[in-house]
Amino acid sequence: MSKKKPNKQWVQSQNKDYFVKQARQSHYRSRAVYKLQEIDQKDKLFKPDICVVDLGSAPGSWSQYASEHIGANGRVIAVDILSMEPIEKVKFVLGDFTDEHIENQCIDHIGEQGADLVISDMAPNLTGIRTTDQARSMALAELVYEFCHNALKPGGDLLIKLFEGAGTREFRQLLKEHFAKVVTRKPSASRDNSREFYVLARSYGL
Repeated sequence: MSKKKPNKQWVQSQNKDYFVKQARQSHYRSRAVYKLQEIDQKDKLFKPDICVVDLGSAPGSWSQYASEHIGANGRVIAVDILSMEPIEKVKFVLGDFTDEHIENQCIDHIGEQGADLVISDMAPNLTGIRTTDQARSMALAELVYEFCHNALKPGGDLLIKLFEGAGTREFRQLLKEHFAKVVTRKPSASRDNSREFYVLARSYGL
């Protein structure tokens, strides 16, 4: 994902944001951690000694949270095309998870037993054209879904960010083909003007 210089209005909004302030005080790398925390508190995503894959992990707040909630023997494999500062108990893979070589690296780190949980807070590079951005978002979601077929163990879970719009209903139906339960979540840390929401798909089966 490309980095753009933030505009003045965005910076002012960030400085006033409750969750941004909380993240800074708690040494988390972004406010996005509180979205994951709220969903975890409701749905109990993290358990001791599980294997978690964080797709699109940079700057790393979701990986930080995951690493703190998986016990001494748990593992987090984080993947992003952007570099990420190291996190204890997190194995970082630099690259595009859709690239065969990078995906194989991830699978090697996961091991033969498979991952217990795949989490994705990714969004595509945005153009500002709503139909284009929505199409890119759904294409990215489908790539995450395909990754799950290779990475998740039977009974594993997926948490993925979507944006309300064309294709989201069909994508949830697609998830139901391989997951026993599919629910939506809109955490309070999501901005009021954002179309983002999260889909939690539980108990993966072939």
